[in-house]
Amino acid sequence: MVPTERKRSPLEIGVRLVADAIMVNAALTVAMLVRYIVATGVKGLGPPQEVLFEYVMEYVGTFWILTAISLCVFSASGFYTYGRYYRGRYKALIIAQAVSLSYLIFVSVAFLSHGSISVPRTVLFMGWLLTCILLIAARLWSMLWRMLSRSETLIYSSNLREQGPKRVLVIGGAGYIGSALLPKLLERGYHVRLFDLFLFGREPIANVVGHSNLQIVHADFRNVDKVVRAMREVDEVVHLGAIVGDPACSLDQELTVEVNLMATRMIAEVAKGSGISRFYFASTCSVYGACDHLLDERSGLNPISLYARSKLASEKILLKLASDSFSPVILRFGTVYGLSGRTRFDLVINLLTAKAVRENKITVFGGGQWRPFLHVDDAGLAVLKATEAPRDLIHGQVFNVGSNEQNYRLMDVAHLIQELAPKSEVVDMGADTDFRNYRVDFRKIRTMLQFVPQWRVEDGIKQVIAALENGEVTDYRDPMYSNVKFLSEENNSHLIRRENGWAQELIKHEVELGKSTPMMAAP
Repeated sequence: MVPTERKRSPLEIGVRLVADAIMVNAALTVAMLVRYIVATGVKGLGPPQEVLFEYVMEYVGTFWILTAISLCVFSASGFYTYGRYYRGRYKALIIAQAVSLSYLIFVSVAFLSHGSISVPRTVLFMGWLLTCILLIAARLWSMLWRMLSRSETLIYSSNLREQGPKRVLVIGGAGYIGSALLPKLLERGYHVRLFDLFLFGREPIANVVGHSNLQIVHADFRNVDKVVRAMREVDEVVHLGAIVGDPACSLDQELTVEVNLMATRMIAEVAKGSGISRFYFASTCSVYGACDHLLDERSGLNPISLYARSKLASEKILLKLASDSFSPVILRFGTVYGLSGRTRFDLVINLLTAKAVRENKITVFGGGQWRPFLHVDDAGLAVLKATEAPRDLIHGQVFNVGSNEQNYRLMDVAHLIQELAPKSEVVDMGADTDFRNYRVDFRKIRTMLQFVPQWRVEDGIKQVIAALENGEVTDYRDPMYSNVKFLSEENNSHLIRRENGWAQELIKHEVELGKSTPMMAAP
């Protein structure tokens, strides 16, 4: 499983365990002290020294059992692993539940001891209440301190921006998501360097070409020399470049590994060596594979396709490169839909909508599979949100990108399209060979980055319908709208071959040099 945050060291966990143990015992001690004062000072139940001795013996026979039970329950409740994900009232509720469970287990143990463990009920109630108060107060104070630290970070970041605009390198920025991201970065005043091979020409970025803050580099990101030059005077990198989609990746598996994994590792290592502070990587929710449960960033991963496996392998490499000066950020996008500068019709919502409009048929295979959907414009917004977040929020983090409200079964999507294109009919084509099935939890990005999608699935369907009806899109089956069709075209096969890099240029130079310079015989 890919970690979603910096793993706490054994020392940190030990300190937290000791602190919680102290608070549990402090609460029990105060509860017994109050009971002692009431027993001797108010009720006069006996000589103070004898009562004190009795209470001390009760404490000695009790504290270690209650402490052990409490720490085990706290650990099982995630206090020392992913507790920082619990926020506000939800965190307080989790703590109260854990403390209550600890005391219930302790009471059960005391009952089964047949009197060898005896604690007054008033002490148990006060101990439980004080433990809840102490643990909640400690966690809330820690959270408040982090919020204050983040505010200082925001102020510091704001001051840095006042000194000069952020410089961002966007690799693959003329693609489906990149063409939606570029205008957002430029509107924020960022200086953007676009690095792309432009397989689909420059039409996808026609609305920003000529912008004073945009620099265009036409090159293949597999060439290390081009990447090194592109990294100069850059603060952050957004890596969107890849062969995207299962069918396209299946065309040439070696090429997929080279582009999606080997090139990603090279680019990240160059970025780290160049002093780049942040590295945003476009991954996919398909790394979850097939699962019937709601999945979050801590869930197990089961990539089925080569595309998903290449993305997961890249995630692991990037997270291992994390350091005090280099912050990789993993963005697992849901299934994207909608229009951008480089629209695709090899994606389920766009494709089914096009079929509904042009052919009056919505063909669905199976239909029971879950998918998390995300509009391409919101995908760009998520990247922007990450670039504007304080470093401590995003360093080494994995974020599912989407919204819980847009988890849909494919058949439900088909019926939704039918409602908006009433002349169409839904045709069930039987079982599908695509076994992917995942329903994803997106609360982390909403809570930590305040990311709220601006589009709904209905809005995206209407957008595609409008583009088809007004002639903006004439033939959705054109290879330019499909990754696998475009790359399968013989006329385009040369585009995915590696450009002549430094090695080829050096060999060519040596050959030409050899033609003009006689070879010396070996002595």
